This record gives sequence, structure tokens and C-alpha cells, in this order.
Amino acid sequence: MVWRTGLRHRAAGPGGAVDRLSGATDPRPVLALFDFDGTITTRETLPDFLRLATPARRRAWGALLFAVPLLAYRLKLLPVHLFRAWLIRYAFRGLPRADIELAGCRFAHEVLPGLVRPDMQAAIDAHRAAGDTVVVVSGGFDVYLAPWCAAQGIELMCSSLESRGGVLTGRYAGAQCVAAEKARRVRARYDVARYREIHAHGDTHEDLALLALARYATYRGAPWIGRG
Repeated sequence: MVWRTGLRHRAAGPGGAVDRLSGATDPRPVLALFDFDGTITTRETLPDFLRLATPARRRAWGALLFAVPLLAYRLKLLPVHLFRAWLIRYAFRGLPRADIELAGCRFAHEVLPGLVRPDMQAAIDAHRAAGDTVVVVSGGFDVYLAPWCAAQGIELMCSSLESRGGVLTGRYAGAQCVAAEKARRVRARYDVARYREIHAHGDTHEDLALLALARYATYRGAPWIGRG
């Protein structure tokens, strides 16, 4: 998840002020959609969270057990959604949910601030100051994204961990919030036709369906005009 250029954010003008790109007198609202990992942040954050939240012995064995799957993933022989599912099952199965939620709050307040891109923070701040609806739409987990978004005063749609009796099963609760699922969730929560403008920002193929919802979109920092 490497950005190829500096962010050219069409939603924010000089000094972080949001440019009204159409109809300055149009009273309809603006919807701003942001992927999280690699878009708002400088890198994928799940590995950082796993290092914080997974027991040390489990991490050590995992480095051996996942050596081959990791290589297959990097060689594009293993789909990313399947690799994530295996990794999450190994890392979290049988752990108390309360412990992972506590780790998530710590991660949100102590680690994530150092991973946020200043230009993206400025863009979020500008949208929020303009009264726009700002939403993080991420494949990451609510245990750390929810406290981060709450502190930002913005909305969230993301993946969740399944638990039974307060213990994590190691499975996702519902679908991973990636690819077409991102767009589906946005449409389910918001009437996209009522917004004057929709802005969207992403950095991988799993964000393309989200970007396709928007009139103004960026992909890895550059204006995105494609639909595929």
C-alpha cells in the first residue's frame, strides 16, 4: 500500500479549507468517504495491531506457521481476503473480547496518531469543519477504528470480530468490509442521491467500488477518473 505521489486532494483548498466544487448555494450535503489503511495512514495498520494485541508465544509460532502463506500472498498466489481470514483466526481465536477491546483503545490513542498522514488529517478536518458527512470505510476492525473515529468526530463502517460468550471465535462477524462490500454498506446506510457531492479516497483494488460512488475521487493520492 504505497502512495506513488503526494496527495492532490481535490476536496481541500489552500490552508485545508474545503472547496465547494459545485453549486455554492446548493443546500444539499456533501459525503466524504475515506479508506483507512494506506490512505489515511502511512501503511497497513493490522500488523501493528497484531503485534500489540496477540500473545507473545502465539506471535512467535505464527511467524513460522505463516511463512509460506505470507510468501504466497506476496507472490499473489493467495487472495488477500483469504490470507486475512486465516491470520485473524490464528491470532484471535479463544482470546477474551474485553482484552482485545482494551488493546484496541490503547492502539487507537497511542499508536494510530503517529501513523496518520498530516495531509489526510487536514482533509478530514476541512470536511468536518464544512459540515460534511465524513465516513471511514475500512476492512480494519472496529475494536481500534471505533475509538479513533469517535475521537475524530466522524462516522465508521468496518469489519468486526465475532465473539461468543465474551470470547473471540477467530472469525469475522459478517463479511469483510472490502471491495464491493464497501459500496454496498455505503448505499445501505446513506441515500447517495441526496448528496450534492461525494468524495472518496482509496489506495488499493479493494477500494475501487468505493471510488466508483464518488464524483471526486483520489487513488494513491492522484485524481482517479477510471471506473475499473
